[in-house]
Amino acid sequence: MNSSAVLRRQKLLKLIKNLHIFHPWCPKHKTLQNPCAQIQNPSRVFGVSQYSTQATKFPEYQMPSVTWGVVQGKKEKLVNRVKICDYLKTLGIIPDELENLELPSTVEVMSERVQFLQKLGLTVDDINEYPLMLGCSVRKNMIPVLGYLEKVGIPKSKLGEFVKNYPQVLHTSVVVELAPVIKFLRGLDVEKQDIGYVLQKYPELLGFKLEGTMSTSVAYLVSIGVSPRDIGPMVTQYPYFLGMRVGTVIKPLVDYLVSLGLPKKILARMLEKRAYIVGYDLEETVKLNVDCLISFGIRREAIASVIAQYPQILGLPLKAKLSSQQYFFNLKLKIDPDGFPCIIEKMPQIASLNQHVIMKPIEFLLGRGLPLEDVAIMVMKCPQLVALRVELMKKSYYYFKSEMGRPVKELVEFPEYFTYSLECRIKPRYTKLQSKGIRCSLNWFLNCSDQRFEERLQGDYIESESLGPSFCMGGKLELPGSDVVSDEEDESDDEVLYRRTVSL
Repeated sequence: MNSSAVLRRQKLLKLIKNLHIFHPWCPKHKTLQNPCAQIQNPSRVFGVSQYSTQATKFPEYQMPSVTWGVVQGKKEKLVNRVKICDYLKTLGIIPDELENLELPSTVEVMSERVQFLQKLGLTVDDINEYPLMLGCSVRKNMIPVLGYLEKVGIPKSKLGEFVKNYPQVLHTSVVVELAPVIKFLRGLDVEKQDIGYVLQKYPELLGFKLEGTMSTSVAYLVSIGVSPRDIGPMVTQYPYFLGMRVGTVIKPLVDYLVSLGLPKKILARMLEKRAYIVGYDLEETVKLNVDCLISFGIRREAIASVIAQYPQILGLPLKAKLSSQQYFFNLKLKIDPDGFPCIIEKMPQIASLNQHVIMKPIEFLLGRGLPLEDVAIMVMKCPQLVALRVELMKKSYYYFKSEMGRPVKELVEFPEYFTYSLECRIKPRYTKLQSKGIRCSLNWFLNCSDQRFEERLQGDYIESESLGPSFCMGGKLELPGSDVVSDEEDESDDEVLYRRTVSL
């Protein structure tokens, strides 16, 4: 072996020694069979050893073995975890649920998290309700999430309450989870200024998957006739339907209401205006209330009409309310239980109308000298009387007596007179009748459209009186006297009115 080969070998041994593959200070340590196997980037380490002149001066700072580092790290983590748990206990926070949670490295970092949450308005009790929030970093989780929530419309003063109601939001990613939900809501035509209100009302929306319950509930409602442009206002009014399953909640309710005779077209209009109807429990509330209506004498074929006029009746504590009102009408107006269902069918809102409000119009009519029996007849014919403002009734009554000079019995025959506007309908039409010298009943000149009234004025005869529109199950809205409808009123196929117009 020549001298150059010997020199190269000596340099190689010196280089290996400088890399501390051998540990002379550790007597039990053995030479590794493959020294490069423990080095992630050998070329980088070799470079450092070649050009660093201080690597061997401080052996206590030199690279330890992998095994020694992991064992030391576990011990440190265990010690720090004990310290953090002791710190939380001193604050009254129970750390039991944090056993499998990655905790910060020091007590100071945990203290920063607790103080940040307390500044938001959360108490120790709030934190104990969901202690996992302590696993969220202030800078990586809390500040970005809360900043985004404030940006989309939740007031800064309400952020603490929001976190209290839905602390899981602190674990979410703004880009991956929060932003797509906001984009989805905007896509449903929820107004930008309403986003914050919707989220405060139903914060769990931020945890839903877009392709899951939210999309299917919207798609189903549109399929039964709800207008897509009305979905946004529905969400603003009652966002909870986005979290309801179609197969187990929404569809069974819709199917049941349709089975009662309520057309889907009318049902869709009801849901557009009162989305909270889908939140009524089918078994515990809706079916029981329908059975209650039937037990009080409402005809089964009239149930759909009652619901169409007053959808909220499905969610009321109905038995107690109907019992109270039935007794009241019997006591004050001598209307027997057999006549009470007729009132409810014509005006189901009476079920929840305050009895003090009901008494004011009744007392006004009695004060005009009408017998109790006649007032009862008027209420039976037109229950809407009991919801009218007495001030307006006074003006209409005095015009009837002073200007029209008609007998009071005409009011008993047509109590609907009080439901028409004095300035917009009664006065203008009566003035035209006077100018033409026409004498007719209240029903004849009030209970018709403006166009029909003009046709009647131009006619050479007085058309026979007829009843108003009636709700006919299974068919169109039948208008009596439709055989004399003018060509202009002849409705097209797209304008056909089915059943009864919903008074929403």
